[in-house]
Amino acid sequence: MQENDTGLSTLVTLSEADGFNEWMFEAIRPYIKGKTLEIGSGIGNISSLFVNHQMPLYLSDHTDKYIVRLERRFVSTENIKGIFSIDLTDKRFDTTHAAITGTFDTVFALNVIEHIEDDRLAVENCRKLLAPGGRLVLLVPAWPSLYNRLDKELEHFRRYSSAMLRNLLSGPFEVEEMKHFNLAGIAGWWLTGTILRRKMIGSGQAKLYNRLVPILRLADTLTFHRMGLSLVAVGKKNY
Repeated sequence: MQENDTGLSTLVTLSEADGFNEWMFEAIRPYIKGKTLEIGSGIGNISSLFVNHQMPLYLSDHTDKYIVRLERRFVSTENIKGIFSIDLTDKRFDTTHAAITGTFDTVFALNVIEHIEDDRLAVENCRKLLAPGGRLVLLVPAWPSLYNRLDKELEHFRRYSSAMLRNLLSGPFEVEEMKHFNLAGIAGWWLTGTILRRKMIGSGQAKLYNRLVPILRLADTLTFHRMGLSLVAVGKKNY
């Protein structure tokens, strides 16, 4: 995986969407237990919410640029227990990360594995980091038919159906939860990336969406999380 300026710009734009980030955090919070590692921490948008809620967390990323940003941002933050450089496609993963293999109760990756061509290898390496009975929490883009220019610019290899994600997790994990997230985002993603063919989400668009989060959350609740721009899945380690 290579550095992507569009990805960084998007993370910076989303850093201003505090309501949306809090909503995403709340979507995974019920599944966070024990010693927890975040895969793909980026610039710390979700990590900072763990700090705000006084929840201990280990951070990681595969890009040196982001590791430096994380170290600067959280250098004196008590609840950030460590920052690792982790590449889920590392051919020497077992050797490189021997010290932390099998040590985490929860590993989560939000909008990460769609960036990895061999997503099965990525999931398997996440499993290796978990203690027996530990849980992997994923949030990924949903609906393959929605794949458009935004996905291409963000270097997404794919969007997922529920069946695809369940198949990916089954075997190494027992799938305990599968639900959609962010119903209203479907229209915005389709309009921006398919109709208007824009390369990224604009700051003004993100701020407007952020202000509407209370209404958008209600839409998810009323539809029982049966549709959404993203999928949330939870798998319990089988072996």
